[in-house]
Amino acid sequence: METNDTVHSRFETARTELTALQVETGLLFAAAIAFTLIFLQEPLAHDAMHNFRHGAGIVCH
Repeated sequence: METNDTVHSRFETARTELTALQVETGLLFAAAIAFTLIFLQEPLAHDAMHNFRHGAGIVCH
């Protein structure tokens, strides 16, 4: 493990290791979450998506 791990180095690693299909799938997943949060602002739906993001390891605040 690199001791000087930065965001830039993570992007470089992702750029070299991920396929175009994996990147596209990740972007579609992020777009689906954003779409759901924009159009489903009911507190119950918002809390469910918030908990899902935390469960998926996505930092949201």
